[in-house]
Amino acid sequence: MPLKIIRNDITKVECDAIVNAANSTLLGGGGVDGAIHKAAGRGLLAECMKLGGCKVGQAKITKGYDLPCKYVIHTVGPKWRGGKSGERELLENCYKNSLALAKENGCETVAFPLISSGVYGYPVNEALKVAVDTVADFLMNNDMLVYIVVYNKNALAAGNKLFCDIAQYIDENYVAQHSPYDGRRINECTESVPLSRAIFFDDEDYNAPEESVVLSDDYCGAITTFESPKQSSQNLDDFLEETIDESFSEMLLRLIDERGMKDSECYKKANIDKRLFSKIRSNPDYKPSKPTVLAFCIALELSLAQTNEMLMKAGFALSHSNKFDIIVEYFIKQKSYNIFEINEALFAFDQSLLGSVN
Repeated sequence: MPLKIIRNDITKVECDAIVNAANSTLLGGGGVDGAIHKAAGRGLLAECMKLGGCKVGQAKITKGYDLPCKYVIHTVGPKWRGGKSGERELLENCYKNSLALAKENGCETVAFPLISSGVYGYPVNEALKVAVDTVADFLMNNDMLVYIVVYNKNALAAGNKLFCDIAQYIDENYVAQHSPYDGRRINECTESVPLSRAIFFDDEDYNAPEESVVLSDDYCGAITTFESPKQSSQNLDDFLEETIDESFSEMLLRLIDERGMKDSECYKKANIDKRLFSKIRSNPDYKPSKPTVLAFCIALELSLAQTNEMLMKAGFALSHSNKFDIIVEYFIKQKSYNIFEINEALFAFDQSLLGSVN
């Protein structure tokens, strides 16, 4: 199962277990710790008093009491001392030990706060990177849905050079005024043409006169127009048989085989749920969402041209009038294919995330 970054109050997340960024006494405190104890009720404090505290980097588990979860996993994060006192290793251990406890207790869904990023002073962007990297490593060999709950997403981008570079890339490429047709599915096509000649179709415009939509030359890739067959004795079935190309599902499975990847390796790198991948594998005509297509493009480390080709199979294209598309394009051009890093950036810019479930 995938990793999701969400903005929420962790005490309101419905899952099997939430993780508490506790202090070493486990008896409550400020921030997330205090909020969890308050929401859980007195039963949580009474059980914590029997645990004998917890060391930095370790984790202990209790019932969830009045919280919308079965368990609370308490872990003690390190205090930030400049980054040269083993803080990263200790913070990694918080996530590893918490995940191990969750697995041991049969949890299928777990929600983490950004441990140590509050009063303990761990820089927010670095704390998120440790969280994402450690959880992603765990998910490569385990099936679990893990949420990283960020209360104030605005703090993520502050002082982050990567996000500053992305913001500049968006400014340089974003087309603020764009066609109302942008981002819609297009019909299956036959002839590749420059985007300046593209014709879009949508259900609500079906009876409208066909007309060209002039698009920016900065538009990525190429899409195609539908050209009706000339009047002849050829019937529609024969025309379709001769014309139809491989579907998205067929292209995806072919590329997985060509790269010598296992299915599980591909869908986990794509941050895709196993059940969704099974639907795609079993249905050659499966119609995915755009974030799902792009997630697989990232997992397969496709070039920009190959990405546009796969998007076409599902009826999509990359657009410079869409910040989501520009951000993904930025990472592909940089040949940076870490889907979790891409999702961090998308989250910081208030965009949909790649992968997860369709």
